Amino acid sequence: MQAENKKNNIKTLSLGCRLNALEAEKIQSFLAPALDCAILVNTCAVTAEAERQSGQAVRKLARENPTAPIFVTGCAATRNADLFANIPNSMVIPNANKMNPDAYADALANAPCDFSAPRILKFNHPAPKLSKQFIQVQNGCNHDCTYCVTRLLRGAAVSFSYDDILTDARQAVENGFYEIVLTGVDTASYARDGMLISDVCAGLLRDVPGIQRLRISSFDPASPQVFKIIDLMHNDKRMMPHMHLSMQSGSDEILRAMRRRHTADTVRKIVQYAGSEITFSWDIICGFPGETDELFRKTLDLVRETRPIKIHAFPFSARPGTVAAGMSNQINRAVAKQRVHEISAIADKFRSEFMTSHIGQFVPVLVEEHNAARTPHDITVKINGAPILPRTIDTVKLIGVCGDEYIGECE
Repeated sequence: MQAENKKNNIKTLSLGCRLNALEAEKIQSFLAPALDCAILVNTCAVTAEAERQSGQAVRKLARENPTAPIFVTGCAATRNADLFANIPNSMVIPNANKMNPDAYADALANAPCDFSAPRILKFNHPAPKLSKQFIQVQNGCNHDCTYCVTRLLRGAAVSFSYDDILTDARQAVENGFYEIVLTGVDTASYARDGMLISDVCAGLLRDVPGIQRLRISSFDPASPQVFKIIDLMHNDKRMMPHMHLSMQSGSDEILRAMRRRHTADTVRKIVQYAGSEITFSWDIICGFPGETDELFRKTLDLVRETRPIKIHAFPFSARPGTVAAGMSNQINRAVAKQRVHEISAIADKFRSEFMTSHIGQFVPVLVEEHNAARTPHDITVKINGAPILPRTIDTVKLIGVCGDEYIGECE
């Protein structure tokens, strides 16, 4: 209770993935009872732009809060510690130590700045008010994708115990969260005590009856576990019928150059096995070295064939220390950006067609803030009428489409 009461004295800013935000919450909890005040920034290095934004954010916070200790952790701080160590009143905590309370105490004790009267003067980064609870099931990755710097910065894969995951899930339900999202760096690789990730999902649905909706974050399509997860979706309506696949390309030639472990045909089989009631979204890297127009068309052809309802596409960013950074045949960034636009437009079309086909249906939604809600397929609904309490699961009728959102009304 003491830590909860003092949480406001530790401000957090998380950049990049949802896992960063989840880790920041845990760090905030153990720092709160120990420090009068501090700022924690969990940085991202997935692209050069993410790293630049991380440095910019820390420099701005240091200027605005010259007497506040600023702990800088995460992937950018681990990859380029000197960038942050030279910023006044900032202290770098590498990823390997980020969950160790002693690392923060040691950094503070050895800091060159005087933090005897710490004070946060300006912090305009309010914590998001989530209606779903994210639970981390593993960290790190054992694969060697040629473009990925995250695996270099987070280390080998480590799966957390089912008992700890179960405790987190029960606590989430007690706190009023009825949708849970399991997350990690490589969630599909979960393996501990004879359990794989599908076993964790089945166990939570069995052992925590209060869970009304269960999801998994980004999933590796190469894992055979994807079919087990789809089976759960078919057999238990609480397992949400949408998956986000870390596709990266639809060209087998590019997938091999990336050292990915799936092929285009793998994805065709996944979509066929899933059937029409399960939807998919993808990550796609555009402009990977050697991606000719013909090879990019193969990705577009796979999109048209399998019809994902959303694509998170981004231009290739060469990260120092990765194999892909030294590859020949680097693609002009303007070409990569144009491909992002092209593939996103195709996915938007399929999303619109999918949404239009469901107009008039009644669907259960998880209500967030300001009467926004999420369907089982993870599409936003703006609900007309009186305010509804966040975290509520309600049934709405889909009456229209506005952009990439539904318009809904309560029964």
